[in-house]
Amino acid sequence: MSREDALETYRSKRDFAQSPEPPGDKGASDQDKRIWVIQKHQARNLHYDLRIEIDGVLKSWAVPKGPSTDPSVKRLATPTEDHPMDYADFEGVIPEGEYGGGTVIVWDAGRYRNLRTDEDGKEMPMPACYEDGKIEVSLAGRKLRGGYVLIRTGKDKSGRYRWLLKKIKDDQADNPVSPEPRSVLTGRTLEEVAAEEGPAG
Repeated sequence: MSREDALETYRSKRDFAQSPEPPGDKGASDQDKRIWVIQKHQARNLHYDLRIEIDGVLKSWAVPKGPSTDPSVKRLATPTEDHPMDYADFEGVIPEGEYGGGTVIVWDAGRYRNLRTDEDGKEMPMPACYEDGKIEVSLAGRKLRGGYVLIRTGKDKSGRYRWLLKKIKDDQADNPVSPEPRSVLTGRTLEEVAAEEGPAG
């Protein structure tokens, strides 16, 4: 699938004359490879959006309760549409009535290392990991570090795939997730972004 085809759903859901979200004109550069981001999103319900660069787009999952550093805790991760690479830097207020309306900040971000290998010990391509339904990565962020696994577990009643996110047991396990609510990009909280960029801002 081409990058343009991968972003078709993303673009069809948004009115870029109303929403400040990026339309996705920027292609992936070598510097964009192997990046990940977690965006804290105050929409109808507060949740976290995990995005991982795979094949030039950000594969995305909504994680209602956010990530945990406890290997025994499994978090539901619901896949959403692929997002463009420039979404990794997006912070702002999506207007009420628009898809995903609410405030977004970059809660954590960094680069990742693929941990999955084949029978010969060679690294598996990330697109193959995604299609196989099992992604194992080591994250290097400011709040999250170490191994995490995303596992596809089946479909829900509406036919959508369900995934689970959990921490891999390593020397970064069981460290408390940073309670710091500020963006790692701008240092702002959700409330500050809403006040600065919202309708009354």
